[in-house]
Amino acid sequence: MAKHTDESETESDDQPLPDGVVDEAERLTRLARDAIDEEEAAAYREARADLLADHDYIARIRDEDDTLVVHPEEWVEDGTVYPERIDDIDRGVERPLSGAGDPDDWEDVREHNEAIVEAVDAEYDSTHAANAQALAEFMNNHYAKPIEQATDAELTEFLEEYYPRNVWPTDDQKAVVEESVAVVEDVIQRR
Repeated sequence: MAKHTDESETESDDQPLPDGVVDEAERLTRLARDAIDEEEAAAYREARADLLADHDYIARIRDEDDTLVVHPEEWVEDGTVYPERIDDIDRGVERPLSGAGDPDDWEDVREHNEAIVEAVDAEYDSTHAANAQALAEFMNNHYAKPIEQATDAELTEFLEEYYPRNVWPTDDQKAVVEESVAVVEDVIQRR
């Protein structure tokens, strides 16, 4: 007998959650942590809860290893996870919130991303190189991973949140930042 699947069944039966939903939940978690104002932080947490509720999921932070844990809400009652309710552990998703734990890994990532910045600087003007440097610093410090592994959600976070608040770009840099991200992607593809 063929199994009828609609979108919600596919999400819950075949995969935990769409990657974009998990990426956005992680982004909102990081924004909540970085928010200076508690109301702003609460708004990010509420947006995360609403996003996950649309898929019947909830999130919590596992403090002992600083990990975002996202799992079906049916596993929990009154804030307690009941192991007997866990039908398929693969339906849960974990995302580390701290960067790479090993300083050697972080240094390797930093050197890798710096080489990409140098390649951009060699091929393009200093404006694109400065924006590439900002992107490299963002990926190093916030995600501790190579630029080419940045998700769409992470690039959006860079452009909409990190860049305007942390980079202090010149008018020329601001005018071409999206083009600079495309330049970085082009350089990576040709490496």
